[in-house]
Amino acid sequence: MEKFNIIKTNDGSNTIFQPEYNETYHSTFGAIQESKHIFIETGFLAAKKSELTIFELGFGTGLNAVLTFLEAKKQKKTLCYNTIELFPLSMEVVNRLNYCNLLPENCEQIFKKMHEINWNEKYKLSNFFQFQKFQEDFVNFQFAEKIDVFYFDAFSPQIQAELWTNDIFKKVYDNMNRNGILTTYSCKGSVKRGLKSVGFQVEKVPGPKGKREIIRAIKY
Repeated sequence: MEKFNIIKTNDGSNTIFQPEYNETYHSTFGAIQESKHIFIETGFLAAKKSELTIFELGFGTGLNAVLTFLEAKKQKKTLCYNTIELFPLSMEVVNRLNYCNLLPENCEQIFKKMHEINWNEKYKLSNFFQFQKFQEDFVNFQFAEKIDVFYFDAFSPQIQAELWTNDIFKKVYDNMNRNGILTTYSCKGSVKRGLKSVGFQVEKVPGPKGKREIIRAIKY
């Protein structure tokens, strides 16, 4: 069994504490609140196109993916959603997460489907949501299509330094469409400088509860 601890955050939603890294998958101030603010509101909803390709670095618990599905349905947008995760959670862990008990729509079927479907295969989860997850190292990943919105949700630079390099930022930049948006919870100076150095225009955005600022980077 995986060495994960399920903990309840301040908004009632679960997150996972990873003892090996001494780090949680989400903010303890609120997992759902954090994901909505950083990735849905700052990223997805800031993109004005009706048809979007989204890429998520760090599928993790699947929270960002299911929140994006619900918002795309609400906004009547058509999405191609790609996500990558080198170390997927087991269904035993996934089944202990409580997100679908707290979200306004019944999303349990879609949430479980996202976790259960095969890796590295495309699926049409609805008439507006194409979904594919990759189980591989992002360092070696090759993009097959240009991205409109990039959720940069890897573990922190202290834990996964190899994913926060200028080479990785350049790889993302080169594979984004014009006006593409990258959003991340990190606001470290080295991250801002790295994103700027490869061509992004970087702006600091007010963060969710418990975090003063986050980063949104745009490719013009």
